Amino acid sequence: MIELCIKNFMPSDSLLSIAKLLLPEILTTYFDLSKYDVKEEEIHFYFKEINNTSEEFKGQKLHSKGFFPEATVQDFPIRGKNVYLHIIRRRWIEQSTNKVVTRDWNLVAKGTRITSEFATFLKEIS
Repeated sequence: MIELCIKNFMPSDSLLSIAKLLLPEILTTYFDLSKYDVKEEEIHFYFKEINNTSEEFKGQKLHSKGFFPEATVQDFPIRGKNVYLHIIRRRWIEQSTNKVVTRDWNLVAKGTRITSEFATFLKEIS
């Protein structure tokens, strides 16, 4: 039997509290959890970056100008299921120079498609 559960939702306070315990802090702080999908052996979480610019761009006039293509990274397994994070990053245009501005996320470990935290954990146990 194939288990399939897709949820589109507005996260409740309790769901957000649980997400903060299980998922990388950077995601629950700077991204909206837009939906999740539970399959037989996998859990998928879908995130979209919120429209708040970081402190490094304070004082610059930025205009939100869409999103980059979705990136998918693997995170720690939860209850024996593989976890995949689908992340959509935002981009802004600096109005005086028309240059594209993005946050510098160090979310994915170099040379992998898994989160930095998960890569560190795997290095420690091997």
